[in-house]
Amino acid sequence: MIKMMLIAGAGGFAGTCVRYLAGQCVSHLWGGSYPLATLLVNAVGCFLIGLLAGGIERANLLSPAQGVLLITGFCGGLTTFSAFANEIWSIGTRGEWIAGVVYGCLSVVTGVALVAVGRILMR
Repeated sequence: MIKMMLIAGAGGFAGTCVRYLAGQCVSHLWGGSYPLATLLVNAVGCFLIGLLAGGIERANLLSPAQGVLLITGFCGGLTTFSAFANEIWSIGTRGEWIAGVVYGCLSVVTGVALVAVGRILMR
């Protein structure tokens, strides 16, 4: 149990670092107040989870420890739905509730679609 928790933690650390760096890069390039970095990272994370989970289901391509490292840890640290929810709230409290709802819906639909694409690609 502790070994798997440490494996998940190591993956989470790496995913969180990648998320932070991606946020910095996108903010530097984009510069807008729209949370584009979170949208992009969540989309990539959902696609990656779809690929990994599809690979496990298809042919046991990952060991249990690798699954914990990559899916629970890395993807869990990379995809930031707590930031997602907070950003929707922040957009709304600026009086832009429609933009917040559009952002939330676009993020969820994109994420679910890319999980499906990743799983289909791994069949």
